Amino acid sequence: MRSVYPVTRPKRRASFALMLWSVAALVSSNGVGAQEVLRPNLADIATGDGWTVANRGATVEAQGDRAIITFDARPGAGTAWLNNVEFDTGTIELLVRGENSPGRSFVGVAFRGVDDETYEAIYFRPFNFRADNNLSRSHMVQYISHPEHPWNQLRQDHPNVYENSLLNPPNPDDFFRARIVITNREIRVYVEHDTEPSLVVTRLKDPTSGRVGLWMGNNSGGSFAELVLRPTKAP
Repeated sequence: MRSVYPVTRPKRRASFALMLWSVAALVSSNGVGAQEVLRPNLADIATGDGWTVANRGATVEAQGDRAIITFDARPGAGTAWLNNVEFDTGTIELLVRGENSPGRSFVGVAFRGVDDETYEAIYFRPFNFRADNNLSRSHMVQYISHPEHPWNQLRQDHPNVYENSLLNPPNPDDFFRARIVITNREIRVYVEHDTEPSLVVTRLKDPTSGRVGLWMGNNSGGSFAELVLRPTKAP
């Protein structure tokens, strides 16, 4: 059965730190190199518990043991920021779905966010996954660094540097998995089971920690079924 809830203002709860994510320790066979895995509860976006939503409305649908959060489309970028988590370097994984709607489907993740206008992001243009021309196919995945470096400025000044095609584009109307590996100076983007990155860029901001959140571009909605954070440093 589908359950739909409106987004409300964030609530503060004493148990927030315990409820926000499930944490698992990944330890190598010699007991060295433990890494925490943070799995925020996307269903909480619908109640505003542990999340701050900017310029979007959202509904949540329960499918088995998984919650799918879907955002509406509005002018301007929209984000769902995860509260009380600072992300510096590490890996971000997400299960995301856009749509094959030219110019109206931009979905991804923002990180190292200072506010709703200042952040870096990796996002996808699913409507280009099945494009019939080379130019559009080269615009499937994009890096941006707002506000100084939006997509159009990067495309004009650095063509084919901060965006690229995908090695194996998925169905534009289906969920797909993306893995984004972030270091102090470089970002690598992998899609589905690819072992080679579809995009490798040098970051345009100085190393610093900041907020992380789900991201949608101008006039774009989107759906998300999973967000996994593997920070290099403990949060």
